[in-house]
Amino acid sequence: MTDAMGGTNAASGSGAQGVPGATPGPAGGGGAGGSGAGDAEAARRVRVVLVDDHRMFRTGVQAEIGETARTGVEVVGEAADVDQAVTVITATRPEVVLLDVHLPGGGGVEVLRRSASMMADQDRPVRFLALSVSDAAEDVIGVIRGGARGYVTKTITGTDLVDAIFRVSEGDAVFSPRLAGFVLDAFASTDAPPVDEDLDRLTQREREVLRLIARGYAYKEIAKQLFISVKTVESHVSAVLRKLQLSNRHELTRWATARRLV
Repeated sequence: MTDAMGGTNAASGSGAQGVPGATPGPAGGGGAGGSGAGDAEAARRVRVVLVDDHRMFRTGVQAEIGETARTGVEVVGEAADVDQAVTVITATRPEVVLLDVHLPGGGGVEVLRRSASMMADQDRPVRFLALSVSDAAEDVIGVIRGGARGYVTKTITGTDLVDAIFRVSEGDAVFSPRLAGFVLDAFASTDAPPVDEDLDRLTQREREVLRLIARGYAYKEIAKQLFISVKTVESHVSAVLRKLQLSNRHELTRWATARRLV
């Protein structure tokens, strides 16, 4: 997170870290009010699970929001992929899950699909807030359709993120300003937008690589941005070309541009 996730505060160490240490706790839930104040621990408390495949980012978020006495946020678990996420969410039953969109194992949408019964629980609903570097319309709309209560980008400040967590825990919908328009446009009519069957063939990571290729990034640049190897980028590009029945990156760029994915 550009502004907040550099981590100016020491992590409290509260809560479980990942699946092995994840332990269920009492249902929390916050009352009404603003973002983390000095008496947050007495007034309101929200239990949160962090789901992101980048350890350094999770550490930064934990340092920024996880000082429970100050923020009222208690980080009770972390996960780096879909299977870990479902396991730790089931074990801890947090009020809010901070969910990355692009995850190994099927992406954030798959986590939402496998957590549907917990989201629907009337007594202790688990609510999801997407927290992603992506601001692509299809990513935003995809997770909202999957059941997430909001979507914010990783440029959000720590203070605003704490506020968003509490608002989502109370049942509100929260979006970064620019992203709200995507949702309004998508649901403005009673008819759902047509499904792009070609795009649906791609995994979340393949879509991410596709978008960067279409923007003119070299393989090395994509690898650096996504924290993966060049060979992995090449494998993703080959898979995208095969699934879309395209021959080269120039055709891929035209395909992505025509669908406004760039």
